[in-house]
Amino acid sequence: MKKSIPLPFLLAATLMACGKPDPAETSSKPAPTETVEALAANPARLKELREQCKTDRAKLGDEFCNRVAEATNRRFFGDGKTPYTPPKEQPKF
Repeated sequence: MKKSIPLPFLLAATLMACGKPDPAETSSKPAPTETVEALAANPARLKELREQCKTDRAKLGDEFCNRVAEATNRRFFGDGKTPYTPPKEQPKF
């Protein structure tokens, strides 16, 4: 005679496998606690994080890498308060 596994046991095992992950598993990602302003103020840390986002974006997360990109833009473009002043003479081509 064949022994078979009861259907309720299979159903319970399937539901347990699809459950929520443990908090210890989800805490492997670093929490994006650094603000854009803090990142823009620290160019060495910003450079390091830009490299990490290029190589392992999945580990750091999209939200954090977007903050790093925004801080890079703010460092490049500045605060936006300096008005553009064109040269007095037109360039000659």
